Order: sequence, then structure tokens, then C-alpha cells
Amino acid sequence: YQRRVHGGGDEVVQAKDGAGSATLSMAFAGAHFTSRLLDAMSGEQVSECCFTENKVTSLPFFSTLTTLGPEGVVSCTELSTFNMSAVEKENFDTMLPDLTKQIEKGVGFASK
Repeated sequence: YQRRVHGGGDEVVQAKDGAGSATLSMAFAGAHFTSRLLDAMSGEQVSECCFTENKVTSLPFFSTLTTLGPEGVVSCTELSTFNMSAVEKENFDTMLPDLTKQIEKGVGFASK
């Protein structure tokens, strides 16, 4: 399952036998999220999973269910509410060093 989530775009390309990409899916996801951001900016409190600066983990950024309002992030769902299994916790701990590197790379890119 983890491989399918991580390589979802590649799986779409393979399923289409090289005749396209996941562009439409990415466009839909972007349009949906933008619509929800506009709802939040208009005064509605909305909940979406998004990658934000928060204190959910020891990392400066993490993706979790986030409540958004007119001023931005209202709250982030704490990881303790997800009741991870031992396997999920092991996978989580295993991915932290890689995510740390990706965050550092992204912050470096954004600061240029």
C-alpha cells in the first residue's frame, strides 16, 4: 500500500501505458484545495489535510488534518488522535529522517 501511495503518479502513467500522466488528478486536487482555501478566506472554517508549519511533530512542517479559517491555520490535529499501530509507528519513525531532508531542501529552495 505504501508503495502505491508513494508511486501513485507512476502507477497512473503505467496504467495509461505511457499515453499520459497524473496531470488531471493533480489539477483536480489543486482546484479542490484552492476552492477550500477560498471558502476559508471567506469566513468558513474548513478542514483539509495539508502540509503546514506546525508543532504536530518534532519537524517544523508536517501534513495533518488542519482547520483553516480567514486568518489561515486555526488548528492541526495531533498525531496522538490517530492511534497508530506498531507497524505504522515504525514506518513513521523510519520516514522522519528523509522528511527532514526534504523539508530542509524545500526551505532552502524557498529562501532563494
